[in-house]
Amino acid sequence: MPSIQPPRYGVYTPMVTFFHENEDIDYDSITQHVQRLLGSGVAGLVVHGSNGEATHLLREERAQIIRHVRTVASKDYPEAVIIAGCSANSVRETLLNISEAEKAGANYALVLPPSYWSAAMSKPVIRGFYAEVASKSALPIVIYNFPGVTSNIDLDSDLIIDLARSYPQIVGVKLTCGNLGKLQRLSASFAASEFAPFAGKSDFLLPGLTAGSNGVIAALANVVPKVHVKAIQLYQSGEFEKAQEIQRKLSVADWALLKLGISGVKAASTKFFGYGSSQPRKPLPRAEVGAIQGEILDALQVMVDLEKQL
Repeated sequence: MPSIQPPRYGVYTPMVTFFHENEDIDYDSITQHVQRLLGSGVAGLVVHGSNGEATHLLREERAQIIRHVRTVASKDYPEAVIIAGCSANSVRETLLNISEAEKAGANYALVLPPSYWSAAMSKPVIRGFYAEVASKSALPIVIYNFPGVTSNIDLDSDLIIDLARSYPQIVGVKLTCGNLGKLQRLSASFAASEFAPFAGKSDFLLPGLTAGSNGVIAALANVVPKVHVKAIQLYQSGEFEKAQEIQRKLSVADWALLKLGISGVKAASTKFFGYGSSQPRKPLPRAEVGAIQGEILDALQVMVDLEKQL
């Protein structure tokens, strides 16, 4: 039996979910977004990550969106990888989410540690959660380590290495925690063909690559995917000074966009590329297009100008 392969090297965009003003899903804007992203050379898309407002979607909507993204991608980009967020606070619901994602066309499942009962989530409990999910999952698993959305639960490298060695179905991790030491330890522990650690933000894309990241999964790649692809290409070709120049600008833009939240990512698509609305699902606050001004506008405009030149 062939070994389970991790996601291929490259840029992955954790897609936002566009909504109409009444908070119904805006499939037309999602179609435009998928086409622009895949046409920019990204390796794949993360659907229903934190930026996709997965916690605000109904179960049937999650499957419908994955199916829609796969249908759009298959027309011109059949090799595009879809990593689907399948997180839930129980093993049972997580496995159900994974099963539905697999049927809808996803290639991998992205899974946060359970965190509702955070005081009970000891390392053995979390290990048991991932062990059971991995042993029964219909898809290979990418662990999602993001303390900001899991009551500050932060998986250490020992636990991640243990899980990946024990369960071949666990093939990667997204490190939004920003811990480069952890990323380096993980990349040093596995061959690239066995396990894929990913830097989880644009502001440490290049440092992540030097520490062995398998590319990047970054919210800013919703706005400037070509820039992220270019930065990796420059790194791979040994043009480090040019890569560093882009990284400096990416770090400034990433910080600027973070101030506007998820809705701000969508507002940037509206402002710079002419599609979608910044409407989130309540209770998330809405960032209007007009909020992109001053230093935020300056930081993003530099990146968008470069994006449109590539």
